[in-house]
Parts: sequence; C-alpha cells; structure tokens
Amino acid sequence: MLPFQNLAYLQHGTAAQRQAYQVLGALDLMAVLGAYTPRLVGTFPLDLQQPGSDLDLVCEVHDFAPFEALLAAHYGEQAQFAQWRTVRQGLASSVTAFSAHGLLVEVFGQPLPSERQHGYRHLCIEHRLLQAGGAEFRARVQAQRAVGIKTEPAFAIALGLNGPDPYAELLALEGFSEAALRSLVEHGISLRTSN
Repeated sequence: MLPFQNLAYLQHGTAAQRQAYQVLGALDLMAVLGAYTPRLVGTFPLDLQQPGSDLDLVCEVHDFAPFEALLAAHYGEQAQFAQWRTVRQGLASSVTAFSAHGLLVEVFGQPLPSERQHGYRHLCIEHRLLQAGGAEFRARVQAQRAVGIKTEPAFAIALGLNGPDPYAELLALEGFSEAALRSLVEHGISLRTSN
C-alpha cells in the first residue's frame, strides 16, 4: 500500500516535508480541490526536492473553466499567480501556478483520474525504486538532482537507462515485481560503478 493518498506521512517526514504539509494546510488546498481528487506528486513526497522545487498537485478535471475560477478565487492574490492551458500526453490540460508561504505551488488538471495521470504514476514507480534500492540508490538519484537534473531523468541515469525518453522508460517499469526492480537497481548501480 502506497502512502500517498493520505498526507499525514508528511507530518513525520523531513523538515522540507513538514514545511510542505504546513503550506498545504495553510492554503487548505486539499479541501478546496476536494471535488477534483487532488494528489500531491513530484519531489516532496519522495524527499528529493531541491531549493526552488514546487509543490505539485494533480487533479481530475473535465471542465476547466470552473476549476480555474475556483483556483483564481482562492489563490489569485498569491504572488506569481498564473494560469494557462497546454496539452500533455495528448490531453488538454490546465495549469495554475503561484507562490505562497515560501514555496512554489503548481496545480495540474487533466480529464483523467488523478491516479492514472503520469505525475502520480511516476511518483509510485519512483517510490518503489527507492524502496528497492535503499540508501545507495537514493544517494545516486540525489546526486543527479543536486546538479539540476529533473527527477525522472535523474532516476533513469541512476538506473543506467539510456533511452531517449526517461519519462516513458520509468512508466515501462510499472509492471515489474519488487524482485525485478531490486535486480534492475542493482544492475544499474553496478553499471554506474564500473564506469
């Protein structure tokens, strides 16, 4: 069972995770977005954030106008507030970004259940890889993050994956068993060490 549906784990995490929990609470984000099944994704749940990392939330949204209006009504006065629409994975998507309480926040909406969106799926496979790889693998991922590499490419480098799309390569690992992930992490670690 993955812990990410209930944010209580953040209260007992690192200082950065506790700060994330406090900011989410101060903004009442999960309650405001409750009708849209918000899920915190990205680096904070994994404790891989770097200075400037944002709190990323994904939401299931089928009608963007009321979703965007709700966010504007609650957070439109926050610093750097901006909204735009884009296309991700072939689906129309809505993005709202702002800064509050010392953290950047990005709320992503897509007409897909939150837990089927790529951000949540990446979070789950990355969590499983970190569990499989232990402290040594975490350190390899963090070393890549520390030099500015984004999360999914950092995992791909740490695993020794050399394909052109690290985002797709990570999603391809979803069906792997825990034993297969452990083997992959060990193989990736041995490849990286032997160079």
